[in-house]
Amino acid sequence: MSERMRVRIAPMTAEHLDEVAALERVCFSDPWSRNLLSEALKNDLSAYLVALDDAGHVAGYAGLTVVLDEGSIDNIAVRPDCRRQGVAARLLQVFLNFARGNRLAFLTLEVRASNYAAIALYGSRGFRAVGRRKNYYEHPVEDALIMTRTFDDE
Repeated sequence: MSERMRVRIAPMTAEHLDEVAALERVCFSDPWSRNLLSEALKNDLSAYLVALDDAGHVAGYAGLTVVLDEGSIDNIAVRPDCRRQGVAARLLQVFLNFARGNRLAFLTLEVRASNYAAIALYGSRGFRAVGRRKNYYEHPVEDALIMTRTFDDE
């Protein structure tokens, strides 16, 4: 990994929606729309964060939904020019700290089976592959690995 990028992690607000929607279009073949992101922000069970660069622009974002003691990471996306600089790791760490602090049983997420960089990041933070969703992704069609990080051992 190259040197770490300086970012400030902050709650995502409506002011960030245009940049986050643009990031979705760059990062994902089936991106969330601005409207869907706006609705997610209003969900009381969800928390969305942005990583802001020195100029105040969105370098990355992440979303988490919590139901009872279970957390599901909805998305983590990082601008291509900001990748491999610790941005996703910083966002993920906030969710790990939240999960511990709120005594969640586990965090879970889906990741493309070919996204080796993301799989390595999640694995380095204690996530383990626990299953596979066949043909979960489209454009191109691909399986998703289900990765889970439990907290019962802490």
